[in-house]
Amino acid sequence: MNTSKLAHLPTPQEIEQAKDSSRTLAKYANADRVQLSLKGSNGLSDDLILPGHVLQILLEVLAEMGKGNAISLVPMHQELSTQEAAHLLNVSRPFLVGLLEKGEIPFRKVGAHRRVYLRDVMAYKERTDRQRGKVLDALAVLSQQEGMGY
Repeated sequence: MNTSKLAHLPTPQEIEQAKDSSRTLAKYANADRVQLSLKGSNGLSDDLILPGHVLQILLEVLAEMGKGNAISLVPMHQELSTQEAAHLLNVSRPFLVGLLEKGEIPFRKVGAHRRVYLRDVMAYKERTDRQRGKVLDALAVLSQQEGMGY
């Protein structure tokens, strides 16, 4: 998978910096764009403008780093192997291949290998998450009606 990765888990100092930066940037979360002034430890400085959706991504990265998590960024048009897609969905590769063969997720063959687009895998995940949420809501209503204490 061609990704941009942090090479390590964030250090305690980086975790605190991410939390502080996240709190500061969160004030601008609803802005269409933000202007930032940068000053590096190398003495360089610049001003730049970020579109609002880029700020949202940056806030998500900082939130995860603030929890001590490493981050990977993957373009939505990225092609994945079946193993990579299975890992992303937290399922076995044979289960994923079954989904592909049933037409649940589009794929193409490259020689003998199946390839899927990340966007298609994520669309499948969103669909199943929505369905799962609806079923859980229905179960909660049913358990309330039956007086099961949930």
